[in-house]
Amino acid sequence: MKLSNKFTFVRIIFAPIFFVAYALIQSLSDTFLQSLLTGILIVVLGAVEFTDFLDGFFARKRNEVSDFGKVFDPFADVFLHLTTLFAFVTYGIFGAILKVCFIFILYREITMTFFRMIAAKKGVAIAAKKGGKIKTCLYIVTNFAFLLCDFFVFATPMNSQALVYFCNVCMWGLPIVCVIASYISFFDYLKSFGKYLKEEM
Repeated sequence: MKLSNKFTFVRIIFAPIFFVAYALIQSLSDTFLQSLLTGILIVVLGAVEFTDFLDGFFARKRNEVSDFGKVFDPFADVFLHLTTLFAFVTYGIFGAILKVCFIFILYREITMTFFRMIAAKKGVAIAAKKGGKIKTCLYIVTNFAFLLCDFFVFATPMNSQALVYFCNVCMWGLPIVCVIASYISFFDYLKSFGKYLKEEM
């Protein structure tokens, strides 16, 4: 396996590890241990997300850019981010708005995967565009914001109005922003590559 693809594969391997680790942290009764493990999880997730930069960097540096890599990279991003969001939906402290937004994000990502399959049949690899990269960045920001909310809940009595306000903004605002960005980028892809879909219909 090429070095760049190995970095991409790290995100796929880490996805179920995150899910299990997050579930275990939420099941603990010791808030100090929960805050400590959540802090560690934030650092580890940061290292894993950094592989998204490393795979592109080494693909260009080592001349490993390929159609496979162009598809594998966004697939790994989606695999990881859907897993983390599902962990928050299943075990987190977040409200119904996240559950609703997760369903719409899931619809978008499944449809985009189908779209990439149609394009691949035509010999076209749909690489990540600017809108897709912005969407991915928002997913990442949301993941870290949610983990920070968990950390604050475990580490503090949450009697600070600033912390309460921060967590409320994260819980209500970020999922909605993610949905909006994901569909804007999807329609951008559809505008650029929709002809391949029309040819199959």
